[in-house]
Amino acid sequence: MRKDVLFLILGWTLIALTIPLLLCGIATAWLDSIEIALYSFALPCIISPTLGLILLSITRTDTGDRLRDKEAFAAVALVWPLAVFIGALPYWFGGVFNGPFTDNIQFMDMARGAVNSWFESMSGFTTTGATVISPAMSPNCIPGSTIDCINAQPKGLLIWRSLTQWLGGMGIIMLGMMILSRIIGGGMALARAELTGPSLSKLKPKLQQTAIALWGLYIALTIIEMLLLKFIGGMTFFDSVNHALTTVASGGFSTHDASIGYFDSIAVETIIVIFMFLAGVNFTLIWLICMKEFKQAYGDEEFRSYLVYIGMAIGAMVIALISTDMALGNSFRYSIFNVISIGTSTGYASTDYIVWPMVTKIVFLILMIVGACAGSTSGGLKLLRINLAFKVAMRELVKIAQPRRIQRIRMNGEVVERQQLGLIVGMLFVWIGLFAISCILLAIFMENDSFESIISVVASSLGNTGPALGDYGPSETWAGMNSITLLITSVLMWFGRLELLTAVILLHPSTWAKEEKEQADRTAVALFKRLLPSRKEQKKD
Repeated sequence: MRKDVLFLILGWTLIALTIPLLLCGIATAWLDSIEIALYSFALPCIISPTLGLILLSITRTDTGDRLRDKEAFAAVALVWPLAVFIGALPYWFGGVFNGPFTDNIQFMDMARGAVNSWFESMSGFTTTGATVISPAMSPNCIPGSTIDCINAQPKGLLIWRSLTQWLGGMGIIMLGMMILSRIIGGGMALARAELTGPSLSKLKPKLQQTAIALWGLYIALTIIEMLLLKFIGGMTFFDSVNHALTTVASGGFSTHDASIGYFDSIAVETIIVIFMFLAGVNFTLIWLICMKEFKQAYGDEEFRSYLVYIGMAIGAMVIALISTDMALGNSFRYSIFNVISIGTSTGYASTDYIVWPMVTKIVFLILMIVGACAGSTSGGLKLLRINLAFKVAMRELVKIAQPRRIQRIRMNGEVVERQQLGLIVGMLFVWIGLFAISCILLAIFMENDSFESIISVVASSLGNTGPALGDYGPSETWAGMNSITLLITSVLMWFGRLELLTAVILLHPSTWAKEEKEQADRTAVALFKRLLPSRKEQKKD
Protein backbone atom coordinates (compact mmCIF):
# COMPACT_ATOMS: atom_id res chain seq x y z
CA MET A 1 0.00 0.00 0.00
CA ARG A 2 1.44 3.35 -1.06
CA LYS A 3 0.07 5.53 1.71
CA ASP A 4 1.30 8.71 0.04
CA VAL A 5 -1.03 8.03 -2.89
CA LEU A 6 -3.87 7.37 -0.45
CA PHE A 7 -3.18 10.66 1.35
CA LEU A 8 -3.19 12.46 -2.00
CA ILE A 9 -6.73 11.29 -2.77
CA LEU A 10 -8.01 12.03 0.73
CA GLY A 11 -6.35 15.44 0.74
CA TRP A 12 -7.92 16.54 -2.53
CA THR A 13 -11.32 15.29 -1.33
CA LEU A 14 -11.12 17.43 1.81
CA ILE A 15 -10.13 20.48 -0.21
CA ALA A 16 -12.98 19.88 -2.67
CA LEU A 17 -15.50 19.65 0.20
CA THR A 18 -14.68 23.24 1.11
CA ILE A 19 -16.59 24.48 -1.94
CA PRO A 20 -20.07 23.17 -0.94
CA LEU A 21 -19.37 24.22 2.66
CA LEU A 22 -18.68 27.78 1.53
CA LEU A 23 -21.77 27.85 -0.69
CA CYS A 24 -23.99 26.65 2.15
CA GLY A 25 -22.39 29.17 4.48
CA ILE A 26 -23.33 31.97 2.07
CA ALA A 27 -26.86 30.54 1.72
CA THR A 28 -27.21 30.40 5.53
CA ALA A 29 -26.11 34.03 5.88
CA TRP A 30 -28.72 35.01 3.30
CA LEU A 31 -31.63 32.80 4.41
CA ASP A 32 -31.04 32.84 8.19
CA SER A 33 -28.38 35.14 9.64
CA ILE A 34 -24.67 35.84 9.48
CA GLU A 35 -24.33 34.69 13.09
CA ILE A 36 -25.78 31.22 12.34
CA ALA A 37 -23.62 31.00 9.20
CA LEU A 38 -20.45 31.74 11.18
CA TYR A 39 -21.30 29.28 13.94
CA SER A 40 -22.20 26.53 11.46
CA PHE A 41 -19.69 26.82 8.65
CA ALA A 42 -16.72 29.00 9.66
CA LEU A 43 -14.81 26.26 11.51
CA PRO A 44 -15.63 23.47 9.00
CA CYS A 45 -14.42 25.74 6.18
CA ILE A 46 -11.11 26.05 8.04
CA ILE A 47 -10.77 22.46 9.27
CA SER A 48 -11.51 20.73 5.94
CA PRO A 49 -8.89 22.47 3.72
CA THR A 50 -6.35 22.52 6.56
CA LEU A 51 -6.54 18.76 6.98
CA GLY A 52 -6.44 18.39 3.21
CA LEU A 53 -3.29 20.48 2.89
CA ILE A 54 -1.63 18.57 5.73
CA LEU A 55 -2.30 15.28 3.93
CA LEU A 56 -1.01 16.71 0.64
CA SER A 57 2.13 18.03 2.31
CA ILE A 58 3.21 14.54 3.35
CA THR A 59 2.73 13.01 -0.11
CA ARG A 60 5.11 12.84 -3.02
CA THR A 61 4.53 15.26 -5.87
CA ASP A 62 5.47 12.49 -8.30
CA THR A 63 3.06 9.60 -7.76
CA GLY A 64 4.97 7.22 -9.98
CA ASP A 65 2.82 4.35 -11.18
CA ARG A 66 -0.90 4.67 -11.82
CA LEU A 67 -3.35 4.15 -9.00
CA ARG A 68 -3.68 0.44 -8.25
CA ASP A 69 -6.82 -1.44 -7.26
CA LYS A 70 -5.81 -1.96 -3.62
CA GLU A 71 -5.16 1.75 -3.15
CA ALA A 72 -8.39 2.63 -4.96
CA PHE A 73 -10.50 0.40 -2.71
CA ALA A 74 -8.84 1.79 0.42
CA ALA A 75 -9.29 5.37 -0.80
CA VAL A 76 -12.98 4.87 -1.59
CA ALA A 77 -13.63 3.20 1.76
CA LEU A 78 -11.88 5.96 3.74
CA VAL A 79 -13.25 8.93 1.78
CA TRP A 80 -16.78 8.36 3.10
CA PRO A 81 -16.13 8.51 6.88
CA LEU A 82 -13.77 11.44 6.30
CA ALA A 83 -16.49 13.32 4.39
CA VAL A 84 -19.04 12.33 7.03
CA PHE A 85 -16.85 13.77 9.80
CA ILE A 86 -16.59 17.13 8.02
CA GLY A 87 -20.28 16.99 7.11
CA ALA A 88 -21.29 16.46 10.75
CA LEU A 89 -19.61 19.65 12.00
CA PRO A 90 -22.24 22.14 10.72
CA TYR A 91 -25.01 20.24 12.56
CA TRP A 92 -23.01 20.17 15.79
CA PHE A 93 -21.69 23.74 15.66
CA GLY A 94 -24.89 25.18 14.16
CA GLY A 95 -27.23 23.96 16.87
CA VAL A 96 -29.29 21.39 14.98
CA PHE A 97 -28.15 19.13 17.82
CA ASN A 98 -26.59 20.00 21.17
CA GLY A 99 -23.06 21.22 20.53
CA PRO A 100 -20.28 23.38 21.94
CA PHE A 101 -22.19 26.62 21.17
CA THR A 102 -25.49 25.50 22.73
CA ASP A 103 -26.44 27.47 25.85
CA ASN A 104 -26.33 25.75 29.26
CA ILE A 105 -25.30 22.40 27.83
CA GLN A 106 -24.12 19.39 29.82
CA PHE A 107 -21.19 17.29 28.61
CA MET A 108 -23.27 14.14 28.06
CA ASP A 109 -25.84 16.08 26.04
CA MET A 110 -23.06 17.55 23.93
CA ALA A 111 -21.59 14.06 23.41
CA ARG A 112 -24.98 12.76 22.31
CA GLY A 113 -25.22 15.77 20.00
CA ALA A 114 -21.92 14.73 18.39
CA VAL A 115 -23.28 11.19 17.84
CA ASN A 116 -26.50 12.60 16.37
CA SER A 117 -24.52 14.87 14.06
CA TRP A 118 -22.35 11.97 12.88
CA PHE A 119 -25.45 9.83 12.26
CA GLU A 120 -27.27 12.59 10.33
CA SER A 121 -24.19 13.22 8.20
CA MET A 122 -23.68 9.51 7.49
CA SER A 123 -27.35 9.14 6.65
CA GLY A 124 -26.96 12.07 4.27
CA PHE A 125 -23.80 11.13 2.40
CA THR A 126 -24.85 7.48 2.08
CA THR A 127 -28.32 8.65 0.87
CA THR A 128 -30.01 6.57 3.57
CA GLY A 129 -32.39 9.28 4.69
CA ALA A 130 -32.98 8.17 8.29
CA THR A 131 -33.00 11.13 10.68
CA VAL A 132 -32.67 11.85 14.40
CA ILE A 133 -33.97 15.43 14.20
CA SER A 134 -36.75 15.57 16.77
CA PRO A 135 -37.95 17.82 19.62
CA ALA A 136 -36.17 15.51 22.08
CA MET A 137 -32.79 15.95 20.37
CA SER A 138 -32.77 19.39 18.72
CA PRO A 139 -32.51 22.59 20.80
CA ASN A 140 -34.33 24.39 17.97
CA CYS A 141 -37.53 22.48 18.80
CA ILE A 142 -39.67 22.62 21.94
CA PRO A 143 -41.15 19.25 22.99
CA GLY A 144 -44.93 19.41 22.84
CA SER A 145 -44.97 22.79 21.09
CA THR A 146 -42.96 22.50 17.85
CA ILE A 147 -45.22 20.80 15.31
CA ASP A 148 -42.67 20.48 12.48
CA CYS A 149 -39.20 20.05 13.99
CA ILE A 150 -37.28 19.56 10.74
CA ASN A 151 -38.79 22.70 9.22
CA ALA A 152 -37.85 24.62 12.39
CA GLN A 153 -34.12 24.16 11.64
CA PRO A 154 -32.08 26.94 9.96
CA LYS A 155 -32.78 26.86 6.22
CA GLY A 156 -29.10 26.98 5.30
CA LEU A 157 -28.44 23.85 7.33
CA LEU A 158 -31.38 22.09 5.66
CA ILE A 159 -29.79 22.91 2.30
CA TRP A 160 -26.49 21.43 3.55
CA ARG A 161 -28.42 18.36 4.70
CA SER A 162 -29.95 17.93 1.23
CA LEU A 163 -26.68 18.70 -0.54
CA THR A 164 -24.86 15.91 1.31
CA GLN A 165 -27.36 13.45 -0.18
CA TRP A 166 -26.97 14.95 -3.64
CA LEU A 167 -23.17 14.64 -3.46
CA GLY A 168 -23.40 11.11 -2.07
CA GLY A 169 -25.98 10.03 -4.66
CA MET A 170 -23.73 10.03 -7.70
CA GLY A 171 -20.76 9.31 -5.48
CA ILE A 172 -17.95 11.48 -4.21
CA ILE A 173 -15.48 9.36 -6.14
CA MET A 174 -17.39 9.80 -9.42
CA LEU A 175 -16.91 13.53 -8.93
CA GLY A 176 -13.30 12.95 -7.98
CA MET A 177 -12.64 10.95 -11.15
CA MET A 178 -13.01 14.13 -13.16
CA ILE A 179 -10.09 15.58 -11.19
CA LEU A 180 -8.04 12.61 -10.06
CA SER A 181 -7.79 10.94 -13.47
CA ARG A 182 -5.66 13.88 -14.57
CA ILE A 183 -3.62 14.12 -11.38
CA ILE A 184 -2.87 10.48 -10.69
CA GLY A 185 -4.50 8.27 -13.29
CA GLY A 186 -6.20 5.00 -12.45
CA GLY A 187 -9.73 6.39 -12.62
CA MET A 188 -11.09 3.00 -13.66
CA ALA A 189 -9.71 1.50 -10.45
CA LEU A 190 -11.62 4.10 -8.46
CA ALA A 191 -14.75 3.39 -10.48
CA ARG A 192 -14.49 -0.34 -9.86
CA ALA A 193 -14.12 0.31 -6.15
CA GLU A 194 -17.10 2.70 -6.10
CA LEU A 195 -19.34 0.48 -8.25
CA THR A 196 -18.74 -3.06 -7.07
CA GLY A 197 -19.78 -5.60 -9.73
CA PRO A 198 -20.50 -5.41 -13.47
CA SER A 199 -22.33 -2.08 -13.38
CA LEU A 200 -19.97 0.42 -15.01
CA SER A 201 -20.44 1.16 -18.70
CA LYS A 202 -18.15 3.68 -20.33
CA LEU A 203 -20.27 6.17 -22.27
CA LYS A 204 -17.25 8.02 -23.63
CA PRO A 205 -13.80 6.91 -24.83
CA LYS A 206 -12.16 8.22 -21.65
CA LEU A 207 -13.34 7.60 -18.10
CA GLN A 208 -13.06 11.28 -17.24
CA GLN A 209 -15.45 12.08 -20.10
CA THR A 210 -17.80 9.38 -18.81
CA ALA A 211 -17.80 10.94 -15.33
CA ILE A 212 -18.51 14.38 -16.81
CA ALA A 213 -21.37 12.97 -18.93
CA LEU A 214 -22.94 11.24 -15.91
CA TRP A 215 -22.65 14.32 -13.73
CA GLY A 216 -24.10 16.45 -16.52
CA LEU A 217 -27.09 14.12 -16.73
CA TYR A 218 -27.40 14.12 -12.94
CA ILE A 219 -27.41 17.93 -12.77
CA ALA A 220 -29.91 18.20 -15.65
CA LEU A 221 -32.37 15.82 -13.96
CA THR A 222 -32.06 17.77 -10.71
CA ILE A 223 -32.78 21.11 -12.39
CA ILE A 224 -35.72 19.74 -14.38
CA GLU A 225 -37.34 18.27 -11.27
CA MET A 226 -36.77 21.47 -9.31
CA LEU A 227 -38.57 23.51 -11.99
CA LEU A 228 -41.45 21.04 -12.22
CA LEU A 229 -41.94 20.99 -8.44
CA LYS A 230 -41.90 24.79 -8.34
CA PHE A 231 -44.15 25.65 -11.27
CA ILE A 232 -46.41 22.59 -11.54
CA GLY A 233 -46.28 21.10 -8.04
CA GLY A 234 -46.71 24.52 -6.40
CA MET A 235 -43.84 24.07 -3.92
CA THR A 236 -41.89 27.04 -2.63
CA PHE A 237 -38.52 27.58 -4.28
CA PHE A 238 -36.78 26.44 -1.08
CA ASP A 239 -38.75 23.19 -0.87
CA SER A 240 -38.40 22.47 -4.59
CA VAL A 241 -34.60 22.84 -4.43
CA ASN A 242 -34.27 20.57 -1.40
CA HIS A 243 -36.57 17.86 -2.72
CA ALA A 244 -34.96 17.89 -6.17
CA LEU A 245 -31.55 17.40 -4.55
CA THR A 246 -32.75 14.46 -2.46
CA THR A 247 -35.00 12.76 -5.04
CA VAL A 248 -32.51 12.30 -7.88
CA ALA A 249 -30.01 11.10 -5.29
CA SER A 250 -32.63 8.61 -4.02
CA GLY A 251 -31.93 10.04 -0.58
CA GLY A 252 -35.29 10.96 0.90
CA PHE A 253 -34.45 13.84 3.24
CA SER A 254 -37.44 16.18 3.33
CA THR A 255 -37.88 19.66 4.78
CA HIS A 256 -40.89 18.51 6.83
CA ASP A 257 -41.54 15.87 9.48
CA ALA A 258 -44.42 14.43 7.44
CA SER A 259 -42.20 14.06 4.36
CA ILE A 260 -44.14 14.28 1.08
CA GLY A 261 -47.37 13.66 2.97
CA TYR A 262 -47.06 17.26 4.20
CA PHE A 263 -47.98 18.60 0.74
CA ASP A 264 -50.92 16.21 0.16
CA SER A 265 -50.66 16.95 -3.57
CA ILE A 266 -51.15 14.49 -6.42
CA ALA A 267 -49.09 16.77 -8.69
CA VAL A 268 -46.13 16.76 -6.28
CA GLU A 269 -46.36 13.00 -5.77
CA THR A 270 -46.53 12.33 -9.53
CA ILE A 271 -43.45 14.44 -10.28
CA ILE A 272 -41.47 12.83 -7.46
CA VAL A 273 -42.58 9.32 -8.46
CA ILE A 274 -41.26 9.88 -11.99
CA PHE A 275 -37.87 11.06 -10.78
CA MET A 276 -37.61 8.39 -8.07
CA PHE A 277 -38.25 5.79 -10.77
CA LEU A 278 -35.54 7.33 -12.96
CA ALA A 279 -33.15 7.42 -9.99
CA GLY A 280 -33.54 3.65 -9.74
CA VAL A 281 -32.57 3.08 -13.39
CA ASN A 282 -28.99 2.50 -14.54
CA PHE A 283 -27.77 5.95 -15.61
CA THR A 284 -26.23 4.40 -18.71
CA LEU A 285 -29.74 3.51 -19.91
CA ILE A 286 -31.00 7.03 -19.22
CA TRP A 287 -28.11 8.29 -21.32
CA LEU A 288 -29.08 5.91 -24.14
CA ILE A 289 -32.67 7.13 -23.96
CA CYS A 290 -31.43 10.72 -24.21
CA MET A 291 -29.47 9.63 -27.29
CA LYS A 292 -32.74 8.12 -28.67
CA GLU A 293 -31.43 4.56 -28.40
CA PHE A 294 -34.80 3.32 -27.13
CA LYS A 295 -34.51 -0.23 -28.44
CA GLN A 296 -31.13 -0.80 -26.83
CA ALA A 297 -32.33 0.67 -23.53
CA TYR A 298 -35.47 -1.47 -23.38
CA GLY A 299 -33.46 -4.55 -24.39
CA ASP A 300 -31.56 -4.41 -21.10
CA GLU A 301 -32.50 -7.47 -19.00
CA GLU A 302 -32.13 -5.68 -15.69
CA PHE A 303 -34.41 -2.83 -16.80
CA ARG A 304 -37.13 -5.25 -17.85
CA SER A 305 -36.78 -7.03 -14.51
CA TYR A 306 -37.07 -3.63 -12.81
CA LEU A 307 -40.38 -2.95 -14.53
CA VAL A 308 -41.78 -6.38 -13.61
CA TYR A 309 -40.45 -6.19 -10.03
CA ILE A 310 -41.96 -2.75 -9.33
CA GLY A 311 -45.21 -3.69 -11.10
CA MET A 312 -45.67 -6.86 -9.06
CA ALA A 313 -44.97 -5.04 -5.79
CA ILE A 314 -47.51 -2.33 -6.64
CA GLY A 315 -50.08 -4.98 -7.61
CA ALA A 316 -49.64 -6.87 -4.34
CA MET A 317 -49.88 -3.63 -2.38
CA VAL A 318 -53.07 -2.50 -4.15
CA ILE A 319 -54.79 -5.84 -3.53
CA ALA A 320 -53.81 -5.73 0.16
CA LEU A 321 -55.12 -2.17 0.59
CA ILE A 322 -58.39 -2.84 -1.25
CA SER A 323 -58.99 -5.70 1.18
CA THR A 324 -58.99 -3.12 4.01
CA ASP A 325 -61.85 -1.22 2.28
CA MET A 326 -59.56 1.60 1.12
CA ALA A 327 -60.86 3.40 -1.97
CA LEU A 328 -59.45 2.13 -5.26
CA GLY A 329 -57.99 5.51 -6.20
CA ASN A 330 -56.20 5.95 -2.90
CA SER A 331 -54.98 2.34 -3.03
CA PHE A 332 -53.22 3.01 -6.34
CA ARG A 333 -51.98 6.44 -5.27
CA TYR A 334 -50.39 5.30 -2.01
CA SER A 335 -49.13 1.99 -3.42
CA ILE A 336 -47.38 3.50 -6.43
CA PHE A 337 -45.67 6.25 -4.44
CA ASN A 338 -44.50 4.21 -1.46
CA VAL A 339 -43.47 1.11 -3.43
CA ILE A 340 -41.29 3.16 -5.79
CA SER A 341 -39.96 5.18 -2.84
CA ILE A 342 -38.86 2.12 -0.85
CA GLY A 343 -37.93 0.07 -3.94
CA THR A 344 -35.49 2.75 -5.10
CA SER A 345 -34.29 3.26 -1.48
CA THR A 346 -35.38 6.91 -1.60
CA GLY A 347 -37.40 6.67 1.58
CA TYR A 348 -40.01 9.40 1.13
CA ALA A 349 -43.45 8.67 2.57
CA SER A 350 -46.84 9.99 1.52
CA THR A 351 -48.66 8.28 4.40
CA ASP A 352 -47.97 6.14 7.46
CA TYR A 353 -47.82 2.64 5.97
CA ILE A 354 -47.12 1.03 9.36
CA VAL A 355 -50.90 0.68 9.85
CA TRP A 356 -51.23 -1.31 6.60
CA PRO A 357 -51.72 -5.13 6.55
CA MET A 358 -48.81 -7.44 7.40
CA VAL A 359 -48.35 -8.59 3.80
CA THR A 360 -47.47 -5.01 2.76
CA LYS A 361 -44.72 -4.92 5.40
CA ILE A 362 -43.20 -8.11 3.98
CA VAL A 363 -43.22 -6.54 0.52
CA PHE A 364 -41.55 -3.40 1.90
CA LEU A 365 -38.86 -5.50 3.61
CA ILE A 366 -38.08 -7.28 0.33
CA LEU A 367 -37.91 -3.92 -1.46
CA MET A 368 -35.46 -2.60 1.16
CA ILE A 369 -33.15 -5.58 0.68
CA VAL A 370 -33.22 -5.84 -3.13
CA GLY A 371 -33.14 -2.17 -4.14
CA ALA A 372 -33.22 -1.16 -7.81
CA CYS A 373 -30.78 -1.29 -10.75
CA ALA A 374 -27.00 -1.38 -10.67
CA GLY A 375 -25.41 1.84 -11.86
CA SER A 376 -28.25 3.88 -10.32
CA THR A 377 -28.22 6.07 -7.23
CA SER A 378 -30.34 3.56 -5.28
CA GLY A 379 -29.10 1.22 -2.56
CA GLY A 380 -29.78 -2.43 -1.82
CA LEU A 381 -28.31 -5.56 -3.35
CA LYS A 382 -29.38 -4.46 -6.87
CA LEU A 383 -31.49 -6.41 -9.35
CA LEU A 384 -28.48 -7.19 -11.56
CA ARG A 385 -26.88 -9.25 -8.80
CA ILE A 386 -30.16 -10.94 -7.88
CA ASN A 387 -30.72 -11.88 -11.54
CA LEU A 388 -27.23 -13.31 -11.94
CA ALA A 389 -27.40 -15.18 -8.62
CA PHE A 390 -30.72 -16.70 -9.75
CA LYS A 391 -29.15 -17.79 -13.06
CA VAL A 392 -26.24 -19.40 -11.21
CA ALA A 393 -28.68 -21.28 -8.97
CA MET A 394 -30.70 -22.48 -11.98
CA ARG A 395 -27.53 -23.63 -13.73
CA GLU A 396 -26.53 -25.71 -10.74
CA LEU A 397 -29.99 -27.29 -10.58
CA VAL A 398 -29.82 -28.17 -14.29
CA LYS A 399 -26.40 -29.78 -13.70
CA ILE A 400 -27.98 -32.23 -11.28
CA ALA A 401 -30.22 -33.58 -14.05
CA GLN A 402 -27.68 -33.08 -16.88
CA PRO A 403 -24.15 -33.31 -15.40
CA ARG A 404 -22.37 -33.07 -18.78
CA ARG A 405 -24.22 -30.02 -20.00
CA ILE A 406 -22.13 -26.86 -20.29
CA GLN A 407 -24.14 -23.73 -19.70
CA ARG A 408 -22.69 -20.24 -19.56
CA ILE A 409 -24.27 -17.40 -17.62
CA ARG A 410 -25.21 -14.52 -19.90
CA MET A 411 -26.50 -11.01 -19.31
CA ASN A 412 -27.83 -9.04 -22.28
CA GLY A 413 -26.40 -11.72 -24.56
CA GLU A 414 -22.86 -11.41 -23.21
CA VAL A 415 -21.10 -14.10 -21.18
CA VAL A 416 -20.47 -13.07 -17.58
CA GLU A 417 -16.95 -13.95 -16.47
CA ARG A 418 -16.36 -16.30 -13.54
CA GLN A 419 -14.57 -13.55 -11.64
CA GLN A 420 -17.66 -11.33 -11.77
CA LEU A 421 -19.92 -14.20 -10.75
CA GLY A 422 -17.59 -15.01 -7.87
CA LEU A 423 -17.69 -11.38 -6.76
CA ILE A 424 -21.48 -11.39 -6.78
CA VAL A 425 -21.77 -14.68 -4.87
CA GLY A 426 -19.16 -13.45 -2.38
CA MET A 427 -21.02 -10.21 -1.83
CA LEU A 428 -24.32 -12.03 -1.24
CA PHE A 429 -22.62 -14.35 1.26
CA VAL A 430 -21.02 -11.42 3.11
CA TRP A 431 -24.34 -9.56 3.11
CA ILE A 432 -26.20 -12.51 4.69
CA GLY A 433 -23.50 -12.95 7.32
CA LEU A 434 -23.36 -9.24 8.13
CA PHE A 435 -27.16 -9.05 8.26
CA ALA A 436 -27.32 -11.93 10.79
CA ILE A 437 -24.52 -10.53 12.99
CA SER A 438 -26.03 -7.04 12.90
CA CYS A 439 -29.45 -8.33 13.95
CA ILE A 440 -27.88 -10.06 16.95
CA LEU A 441 -25.92 -6.93 17.91
CA LEU A 442 -28.95 -4.67 17.66
CA ALA A 443 -31.05 -7.16 19.61
CA ILE A 444 -28.56 -6.75 22.48
CA PHE A 445 -28.70 -2.93 22.45
CA MET A 446 -32.37 -2.61 21.46
CA GLU A 447 -33.74 -5.10 23.98
CA ASN A 448 -37.06 -3.25 24.35
CA ASP A 449 -37.76 -3.12 20.60
CA SER A 450 -39.74 -5.63 18.56
CA PHE A 451 -38.34 -8.25 16.21
CA GLU A 452 -39.94 -6.39 13.30
CA SER A 453 -38.19 -3.15 14.28
CA ILE A 454 -34.73 -4.74 14.59
CA ILE A 455 -34.92 -6.71 11.33
CA SER A 456 -36.19 -3.73 9.35
CA VAL A 457 -33.65 -1.29 10.84
CA VAL A 458 -30.80 -3.56 9.72
CA ALA A 459 -32.35 -4.01 6.26
CA SER A 460 -32.97 -0.26 5.96
CA SER A 461 -29.40 0.61 7.01
CA LEU A 462 -27.69 -1.90 4.71
CA GLY A 463 -30.06 -0.99 1.87
CA ASN A 464 -29.64 2.77 2.49
CA THR A 465 -33.43 3.14 2.53
CA GLY A 466 -34.18 5.32 5.56
CA PRO A 467 -37.56 4.59 7.13
CA ALA A 468 -37.95 1.12 8.57
CA LEU A 469 -40.90 -0.76 10.07
CA GLY A 470 -42.24 -1.22 13.58
CA ASP A 471 -41.24 1.63 15.90
CA TYR A 472 -39.08 3.31 13.23
CA GLY A 473 -41.57 3.73 10.40
CA PRO A 474 -42.12 6.83 8.24
CA SER A 475 -43.92 8.76 10.99
CA GLU A 476 -41.08 8.27 13.50
CA THR A 477 -37.43 9.30 13.66
CA TRP A 478 -34.54 7.15 14.89
CA ALA A 479 -33.94 9.51 17.82
CA GLY A 480 -35.23 6.90 20.27
CA MET A 481 -32.16 4.72 19.70
CA ASN A 482 -29.25 4.90 22.11
CA SER A 483 -25.84 6.20 21.00
CA ILE A 484 -24.30 2.74 20.51
CA THR A 485 -27.15 1.67 18.24
CA LEU A 486 -26.83 4.85 16.18
CA LEU A 487 -23.10 4.24 15.72
CA ILE A 488 -23.70 0.61 14.70
CA THR A 489 -26.38 1.56 12.17
CA SER A 490 -24.17 4.34 10.78
CA VAL A 491 -21.45 1.75 10.11
CA LEU A 492 -24.04 -0.44 8.37
CA MET A 493 -25.01 2.53 6.18
CA TRP A 494 -21.35 2.96 5.26
CA PHE A 495 -21.03 -0.73 4.42
CA GLY A 496 -24.24 -0.63 2.39
CA ARG A 497 -23.17 2.43 0.39
CA LEU A 498 -19.85 0.75 -0.44
CA GLU A 499 -21.72 -2.46 -1.29
CA LEU A 500 -19.86 -4.35 1.43
CA LEU A 501 -16.78 -5.73 -0.31
CA THR A 502 -14.96 -2.39 -0.55
CA ALA A 503 -15.33 -1.86 3.19
CA VAL A 504 -14.38 -5.48 3.93
CA ILE A 505 -11.19 -5.08 1.89
CA LEU A 506 -10.31 -2.05 4.02
CA LEU A 507 -10.50 -4.21 7.15
CA HIS A 508 -8.27 -6.96 5.72
CA PRO A 509 -4.68 -6.87 7.12
CA SER A 510 -3.08 -7.52 3.72
CA THR A 511 -4.45 -4.22 2.44
CA TRP A 512 -2.12 -2.36 4.78
CA ALA A 513 0.90 -4.66 4.39
CA LYS A 514 4.16 -2.89 3.64
CA GLU A 515 5.52 -3.37 0.16
CA GLU A 516 9.16 -3.29 1.14
CA LYS A 517 10.47 -5.41 -1.71
CA GLU A 518 8.45 -3.61 -4.35
CA GLN A 519 9.47 -0.23 -2.98
CA ALA A 520 13.11 -1.33 -2.91
CA ASP A 521 12.85 -2.47 -6.53
CA ARG A 522 11.39 0.87 -7.63
CA THR A 523 14.13 2.75 -5.77
CA ALA A 524 16.83 0.61 -7.37
CA VAL A 525 15.41 1.18 -10.87
CA ALA A 526 15.21 4.95 -10.28
CA LEU A 527 18.84 5.00 -9.03
CA PHE A 528 19.97 2.94 -12.02
CA LYS A 529 18.32 5.38 -14.42
CA ARG A 530 20.03 8.35 -12.76
CA LEU A 531 23.44 6.67 -13.00
CA LEU A 532 23.08 5.92 -16.71
CA PRO A 533 24.23 8.78 -18.94
CA SER A 534 21.48 10.33 -21.04
CA ARG A 535 21.55 10.19 -24.85
CA LYS A 536 22.45 13.89 -25.04
CA GLU A 537 25.47 13.34 -22.80
CA GLN A 538 26.53 10.35 -24.92
CA LYS A 539 26.36 12.48 -28.07
CA LYS A 540 28.47 15.18 -26.46
CA ASP A 541 31.10 12.61 -25.55
